[in-house]
Amino acid sequence: MRAPGFDNERYLQEQTSAILERVRRFDNKLYLEFGGKLLFDYHAARVLPGYDPNVKMRLLQQLKGKADILLCIYAGDIERKKIRADFGITYDTDAMKLIDDLREWGIDVLGVVITRFDNQPAARLFRNKLERRNIRVYTHRFTKGYPTDIDAIVSDEGYGANEYISTGKPLVIVTGPGPGSGKLATCLSQLYHDYRRGGSSGYAKFETFPIANIPLKHPVNVAYEAATADIRDFNLIDPFHVEAYGRTAVNYNRDVEVFPVLKRILEKITGMKSPYLSPTDMGVNRAGYAIVDDDRVKRAAAEEMIRRYFRYRCEYVMGFADAETVQRVELFLRDFNLKPEDREVVKPARRAAREAQEREKGNEGIFCGAAIELSDGRIITGNNSPLLHAASSLVLHAVKALAEIPEKIKLLPPGITDSISALKTEILNEKTLSLDVEEALIALSIGAATNPAAQLAMEKLKELRGCEVHMTHIPTPGDEAGLRRLGVNLTSDPNFSTKSLFVV
Repeated sequence: MRAPGFDNERYLQEQTSAILERVRRFDNKLYLEFGGKLLFDYHAARVLPGYDPNVKMRLLQQLKGKADILLCIYAGDIERKKIRADFGITYDTDAMKLIDDLREWGIDVLGVVITRFDNQPAARLFRNKLERRNIRVYTHRFTKGYPTDIDAIVSDEGYGANEYISTGKPLVIVTGPGPGSGKLATCLSQLYHDYRRGGSSGYAKFETFPIANIPLKHPVNVAYEAATADIRDFNLIDPFHVEAYGRTAVNYNRDVEVFPVLKRILEKITGMKSPYLSPTDMGVNRAGYAIVDDDRVKRAAAEEMIRRYFRYRCEYVMGFADAETVQRVELFLRDFNLKPEDREVVKPARRAAREAQEREKGNEGIFCGAAIELSDGRIITGNNSPLLHAASSLVLHAVKALAEIPEKIKLLPPGITDSISALKTEILNEKTLSLDVEEALIALSIGAATNPAAQLAMEKLKELRGCEVHMTHIPTPGDEAGLRRLGVNLTSDPNFSTKSLFVV
């Protein structure tokens, strides 16, 4: 097993201590904007090997006696059904999933804030769903005067027009399903109401990326730029930090651009000089102090840049991304002398596709290949056939290898596959017999009831989590969903697996 590059326990200790110190600084009332993903932060896990994707939740468990949680979601994201890519679900669905996940960790959400609400039909429907399940929902409209008219922003017609959210604990975590959720506006609105009521409170931002105390061009920070290439974020040296302290710190464009306005808003709300001299000061970010193997982390971050390149190329051919996004990530690869083929599983997958094509000379079909790198370094391949999609073939070959099952032993008996094929074609009126990953896994589980080899193979499925996978063609929805549930890190070439425009 590879040595980790990141120490979770050190991070928990450092980050918890920094948050509690910030709470004390603001007279025991702090609104903490949570940047990034609260749960299942797989980007962090990929670029910081050893990072627990749920380490932030472990932190919250330590603080839950001192913290309330508010969940923000932008009404426009609900209306246009914005998708969270790593789960393939919409932001409003992700918000509900987050509430469920928090409850499983023993943490309740105080309320949900729909930001920039303007009576959008989908946002109203979302509010109704939550309220009828006894979840408190608040609606905040666009802030009058934002971002230039400070007097209008900090007034009863600006932040004062938002409903005040009563909180009883010294720390208020303000989170959301993605960027632009309105977390900052919610925090500042609460600050405004606190001071209007004769109280006092403070604001800070929980950060993971970019990491302030590592170099600007460190692969981890560049991987963050690659991850946000579609929204045009970029990292830079915080000029306010250099001016105030004479030392460099890495931040990103939006925080730096908004800092002068945010500083004036804080001073207007509190009537005092801002406690922050730079946007980096606002952040609570101790991730850099928990990196224990910098070389390991650099290699992992370089791999993530390549993953992002493949992802954006696929999104481009599907119409979800523009050419500039692809070009930006291509520049990152060039800066680090990286090629797409540096990803270990790319060439074997392409070779598997070519081998399938050579075996089936004269066949006009599209031949797909797939490859996986197991945790022990072995690379296993698969390709499509009349029975299986390439991804399905790959998964079955991989678990057979892990279980040391001889190649000639079949995991899917003909009786089961024939029955599924009949269901697909004769009853569901589908055109293809070939099984996608979800269907193949169901077939494997049925076979495990009577086939000891299939049972052994099925037990090995959990060992695929975290493995690297590449496919020569964009996965079908069933393949993508199945591979996502298995927890593999998937990339694919920007090719379609069929000439049909509609794929199920």
